[in-house]
Amino acid sequence: MGRRSRKRALTTRAERDAARRERSAPRPRAGRPSRDERPPAPWGNFPLSELLVLVGIVLMLWGFLSWSSQGNVRFGAGLALAALGGLELSLREHLAGFRSHTTLLAAAAAFAVVSALALSSGPYPLWVLAVVAVAVFAPAFYALRRIFQRRSGGLSFR
Repeated sequence: MGRRSRKRALTTRAERDAARRERSAPRPRAGRPSRDERPPAPWGNFPLSELLVLVGIVLMLWGFLSWSSQGNVRFGAGLALAALGGLELSLREHLAGFRSHTTLLAAAAAFAVVSALALSSGPYPLWVLAVVAVAVFAPAFYALRRIFQRRSGGLSFR
């Protein structure tokens, strides 16, 4: 009779723990990014979002320090640029199923619609704008949640 082959016995606790961690480590799925890998930007490695946020911060500081009517415009433009950079990143992560930014994106949609309505012809009472904001936010929230669930493999948040 032949000898049975034995697996090499692990001698130390550290070796046993390392082997256990190796066996239980999640393996990446083929064709999908890992859980910790951010989705790539469509423009490649150029740091467009980061530059938008940086320019926005510089404009906000310049507007705050100048303290005039021109300073208010600079501060508002800087705030808009920094928000645009952050919104782009959150939209990209959400649509890739990396992180859920459902509330932020639905609120941005409601803000855009209410801002356009408030700046358009005719003054509207505040309660009308609030009703419009809720009417835009609720379906956008629902739709964005469903999109994230499809893209993330069934998770509603991550």
